[in-house]
Amino acid sequence: MNIRMLVYILGKVLLIEGVLMILPVICGLLYGERQVLIYVLAAAVYMGLGFVISMKKPKNMTIFIKDGCIATALSWVVLSICGCIPFVLTGEIPSFTDAMFETASGFTTTGASILTNVEAMSHTSLMWRSLTHWIGGMGVLVFLLAVVPMAGGSNMNLMRAESPGPSVGKIVPKVRSTAKMLYLIYLALTVTEILILFICGMPLFDSICSAFGTAGTGGFGVRNDSFASYAPHIQWIVAVFMIMFGANFNFYYYLTTRQIAKAFKMSEIKVFLIVIAFSTGIICFSVRNFYGTFEEALRHSFFQVSTIITTTGFATTDFDLWPTVAKFLILSLMIIGACASSTGGGIKIARFQIMFKTIKREIHTYIHPRTVKKIHVDGKTVDTDVEHSVALYFFIYLLVFALSLFIVSFEGHDLVTCFSSVAATLNNIGPGLSMVGPTQNYSFFSVISKWVFIFDMLAGRLELMPLIVFLNPATYKGIIKKPAKAKG
Repeated sequence: MNIRMLVYILGKVLLIEGVLMILPVICGLLYGERQVLIYVLAAAVYMGLGFVISMKKPKNMTIFIKDGCIATALSWVVLSICGCIPFVLTGEIPSFTDAMFETASGFTTTGASILTNVEAMSHTSLMWRSLTHWIGGMGVLVFLLAVVPMAGGSNMNLMRAESPGPSVGKIVPKVRSTAKMLYLIYLALTVTEILILFICGMPLFDSICSAFGTAGTGGFGVRNDSFASYAPHIQWIVAVFMIMFGANFNFYYYLTTRQIAKAFKMSEIKVFLIVIAFSTGIICFSVRNFYGTFEEALRHSFFQVSTIITTTGFATTDFDLWPTVAKFLILSLMIIGACASSTGGGIKIARFQIMFKTIKREIHTYIHPRTVKKIHVDGKTVDTDVEHSVALYFFIYLLVFALSLFIVSFEGHDLVTCFSSVAATLNNIGPGLSMVGPTQNYSFFSVISKWVFIFDMLAGRLELMPLIVFLNPATYKGIIKKPAKAKG
């Protein structure tokens, strides 16, 4: 294990977090809030520590896949711990567990909250809270790869550990160039949404925070009712942008490089849009009597489908009051999730595609035993390793889900609350059903359950394996040696 390289990466991550805190500092200065002093101190400490730790570049810059998993998991844990400290010191979230929950929810783009009155928070903290979504959306290590050169396969091993999806490929020959391209697309879409929302009448502060939440598919809002009190045209705009950020970013790369045919050949995008259209249609029909006009029913249906399948978590209505068929579809969309190589969470459309094709092939093999058939997606053969990794992901996902549900169920809440709270945190969505519905929060859960949710949020964002490898004692076998017994 390349320990010096791991320390170097953590130093860079701390440095980046300190630099990013400058934005809430600027916001606090503009609003003249006292909380800005805490953020100035935190930014200075993190930048100072990060600079000192990463000042000496290690000679060996190589990172293997195990190191990549450890670096990624440790970076996200450190990000969350350091990110929650300003909330505690300002007194706006005095409990460390609650502050950690809120910050982990932000960085993992979950959007689950323990806050009962969001509007009571300072603009400084609201800006930092929303910015955590934007940082976590594309990933801080992807940003690090864009600015720090590394050796050999180290770049790809870090990117594989952090980027969501069944497989990570290079859209351009060099991984560093890929990271830069991803962030340029991410930044361009974010700025575009901010400008459009501001031009359409949303206050600038709200526009920035909402765009950060949409871009990272996070869901932290600046109003207690999320998006319910915003104008209908604002809701339509945000719904469209949520879908855009939930799409595979390779699609945008192909468009910007004028590879139009290749972009529209991506079957995952087609399936993604078909699922959205089908779900919107069924839900709109089932809730047609809940609203005064067809436009209102369609808007709320489209918005909630968009926010749930992309795992954003904004809300314009209390969908917990909808008919059972609509709530079933909402719960299903929580698990399905967005596209691979997007900022969204969930299991991902691509994994379901591969799994369904695998099932279809196995059935075909039973009927025609001598047939050798490969799985293809978008004209490319799916490697056996990818098939195995998808199957393994589904199995580990079910284990983590079941174990989390078992622990949380000891609190005695109803099954819908427990089930949807685990689904909402493990899939990085935020709101669930019943007691954790869109008009509720997670403040009533015990400390133990909150830490289970924190684990689920981190595991879901990192696609399970990095965090499991990080927590597995076997990972450190040979590094931490037991002291030799004294000869007697």
